[in-house]
Amino acid sequence: MNEGITIALPSLFHRIGGSAAKQAKDMAKQYGCELKRVRRSRNWQLVGDAINIQSFAAQLHGQANTEFAHLIKKINIALLSHSDKLEPLTAKLARLITDSPSITLAELIQLTGCTEAEARVARFDTNLC
Repeated sequence: MNEGITIALPSLFHRIGGSAAKQAKDMAKQYGCELKRVRRSRNWQLVGDAINIQSFAAQLHGQANTEFAHLIKKINIALLSHSDKLEPLTAKLARLITDSPSITLAELIQLTGCTEAEARVARFDTNLC
């Protein structure tokens, strides 16, 4: 869940403009993300944790500028493929256990990357409900 993701943003500077790109770059830093150029090309990329990128996109959406529409659209499309990283571990474990009650601890650990103790606690908490 805490893995960083990279979102490719080709020709960002040309699509949203220089001042908007600089403003977006500053806003990305506030959320622990990095909006930067790919080497010396015209392509840009957004790097950060999935949850931080989602917060950054929400902040961009709250801005009155329509310049960020392209950037918001690209981020939202990219986050769809990383939806598993947006869900907290406890919620993901609970969902997996309720979807298939016969799931083993080993399968939980393999699917989520959690520890055995976390899987046991999640199974215990889910069975209580």
